[in-house]
Amino acid sequence: MKKVYVNEERCLGCHLCEFYCSFAGGGETDMAKAFKLGRVVAPRVRIEESKDIYFAVQCRHCEDPLCVKSCIAGALTKKNGMVEIDKAKCVGCYTCVLVCPYGCIAPDKKSGGKTVTKCELCLNSAAGEPACVKGCPNKAIVYEERGEQ
Repeated sequence: MKKVYVNEERCLGCHLCEFYCSFAGGGETDMAKAFKLGRVVAPRVRIEESKDIYFAVQCRHCEDPLCVKSCIAGALTKKNGMVEIDKAKCVGCYTCVLVCPYGCIAPDKKSGGKTVTKCELCLNSAAGEPACVKGCPNKAIVYEERGEQ
């Protein structure tokens, strides 16, 4: 299965991936206009910094995901190698947020924190690849299939 990978040596820490992620699937065609209209910036990817190294953090769609095992409502499932959220089932208990070893699940700002959100690889978009990958100016984020390590 294809996944998002980050080459830390190429990441500039520009945060554009966060904006592309927030914009993806919003129905707007003009990013500048959408954000000027006060659209909630709620990316499912975030840039972390550690000693002058920048890297994007997003759901890793783990082989054996703790978030799925811990979800008391059954809102998180793994299908075709991808961890998905059924927002209608999510009760906002945040157990998945607490158990994710990568910190990739967060309260959903758009729902007022009543549900959670995470990267779902933009599979519902027509772009064919995640918005963060498409928008990365330095090609630090890639969407590819690699052997399991």
